[in-house]
Amino acid sequence: MNLIITIIRGLINDILIFFSMFVLGIIGLPFSIISKKWAYRFIKLYCLSCFLILRVISNIRVECRGKIPTENVLICSKHMSFLDIIMLAYFLPEFSFVMKKEIVFTPIIGVYALRVGCVPVKRGARSKALSKMVSDYDQNSYNQDNRQIVIYPQGTRVLPNQTKEYKVGAGVLYGKFNLPCHLVGTNSGIFWPKGSWVRKSGTAVIDFFEVIEPGMSLNNFMKRIEKNIEDRSNLLMKDYLK
Repeated sequence: MNLIITIIRGLINDILIFFSMFVLGIIGLPFSIISKKWAYRFIKLYCLSCFLILRVISNIRVECRGKIPTENVLICSKHMSFLDIIMLAYFLPEFSFVMKKEIVFTPIIGVYALRVGCVPVKRGARSKALSKMVSDYDQNSYNQDNRQIVIYPQGTRVLPNQTKEYKVGAGVLYGKFNLPCHLVGTNSGIFWPKGSWVRKSGTAVIDFFEVIEPGMSLNNFMKRIEKNIEDRSNLLMKDYLK
């Protein structure tokens, strides 16, 4: 019975969250076309509405730990849920996500993502995808002051304790643009796991826990971000996986 109630709450959550996306997305569209700042404002308003829905329906709170970067930096984060996306989008002042190309064609999300300078990447294209990603950021996002470039090194959402290889794209951006890299751990998959209607009560956390300065070799950089992001995320999930 408890599982059924949890699934019903998850279903209600998602209906309200996507309804909120539709309503706010349509209302904000003309303002966002005129001004990128308004696009960010409506995205953050939408994120707030999601937090409210999650708190009221499923008793899920959100928390951001560590120092939030406001300058032009690279951010490498664990990716477990749509929840960690909206948390980063809310707390970062001027984010730009590396996103899978299919999102461009998603109603509402695709329009706003392109408007704020997110860069789509085609999965499976490897070297071509890497070259295009770097080129797009070189032309569109890197030259923007105070832009936070967000990349998920595993390239997709993962379940709690799921192992998936870290892809080299994060290291390529780090080496190319010579930016400080902020590492982010999360436990968001505990509360909103991919492919599930289950929503578990508790506090979802994103944690800005470490900064890697420019100059590290690609191999050492990749080893360090994988170990440290996984360790921090596992620590954040520890109490909920007992």
